[in-house]
Amino acid sequence: MSSSATAPTSTTASSPNSASSPASPQPVEIVACGALAGHIREIAARRGWPVIVRPLPGALHNRPDKIKGQAERLLRTRQAPGSRAILAYADCGTYGALDDLAEETGARRLPGLHCYDLYAGADAIERFYAEEPGTYLLTDYLIKAFDRAVIQPLGLDRYPELWADYFGHYQRLVWLVQQPTAALEEAASRIADQFNLPLTRVPTGTAGLEAALAELLEETP
Repeated sequence: MSSSATAPTSTTASSPNSASSPASPQPVEIVACGALAGHIREIAARRGWPVIVRPLPGALHNRPDKIKGQAERLLRTRQAPGSRAILAYADCGTYGALDDLAEETGARRLPGLHCYDLYAGADAIERFYAEEPGTYLLTDYLIKAFDRAVIQPLGLDRYPELWADYFGHYQRLVWLVQQPTAALEEAASRIADQFNLPLTRVPTGTAGLEAALAELLEETP
């Protein structure tokens, strides 16, 4: 995973005739949510997909009204002439704005209401909330970025007494586990301590995200 959340990354196929490569040789640019970009880079490198990954900051999730404008800026300034584009976002709280953008620009968008669907599947996410509406979902990315993506934007580093106002209604934490490490385990435990709630681990891997990307890459423009 790149240490820069916003640096474009190009991957080239290790074998042009590989069955795992996209069916079309046309260049593909992936405008990616910063919360997905690291996994997309890893998947593309492993599968030998010749794509350019152009991530946007994951912090845009705090301002979903700004996602369309930022994504449009990248979609309309392609780095590779004649490339086609994939919008590596779920709806992400844009209430259809990203679908409108995809239609306007000819980009393909990932399915789902949010990135959790791409990891665990929409049915599983719906079930989690049906079982316990007060469920707070974590991903590997959110665990790594919790301070800068949650604590600091909400001002909880300056006003910790506001914690109950923001999170007091939650009843459980569910970590959708993509690629567990000892460091992630430690960080997830710290977050659970902050919530004073037990942590439920649900292994998901990245197969759902990989399958969704593969389907878009194999589509003809």
